[in-house]
Amino acid sequence: MEKITYVTGNYGKYISVKEKFEQAGIEIDYFKYDLKEPNINDIKLISKEKARQAYQILNTPVFVADSGFYIEAYPDHPGYPGAFVKRSGISSNIEELLEVMRQVENRNCYFLDCLTFYDGKDYFQFLGVSKGTLSHEIKGEQNKKAKSRLWLVFIPLNCSKTLAEMSDEERNNRPDYRTSATDEFIKWYKKMLDDKHDETGKKLVKKVLF
Repeated sequence: MEKITYVTGNYGKYISVKEKFEQAGIEIDYFKYDLKEPNINDIKLISKEKARQAYQILNTPVFVADSGFYIEAYPDHPGYPGAFVKRSGISSNIEELLEVMRQVENRNCYFLDCLTFYDGKDYFQFLGVSKGTLSHEIKGEQNKKAKSRLWLVFIPLNCSKTLAEMSDEERNNRPDYRTSATDEFIKWYKKMLDDKHDETGKKLVKKVLF
């Protein structure tokens, strides 16, 4: 199969998806680079722009993955921080986040992931959602697969542990009805390659027979 490159400055993001690609038989390269984020609160537009930058740097098929974090009842700013999760500083200062949310009863929140693949000609985007609640305290330990420190305070739907408290098996099999941008991309990419190989085979057969 053809190789594609995952561009991100967050090594944890790469580690968290590397195994999935290997299991699907897809080879990926990792290029560590902090791409510039446009100052807009739209995860799809941010991801598309970063994919454009990544391709401009490497001139090879690339994909990028971005996450937004949305807190339903954030005081005076419902849905905050959204696509500004990194720039807001919330993911690096979860202690302050818990203090701000200390007396808020509605602790519903969710991650929205967007993966964008760009081959230099067309953009393809895939979304994933993971719903849950914000814990009242930090629980678990940070590990190399964590996309951010928010794993320490995010309890997925129908679960009693934060993502950081869970084992790999518990995270992979949690009953929260989440969707995965990575899984959707892998399914699409494998089908695209299969279709391409089938078409190549048909052309070869036609050339031999006719």
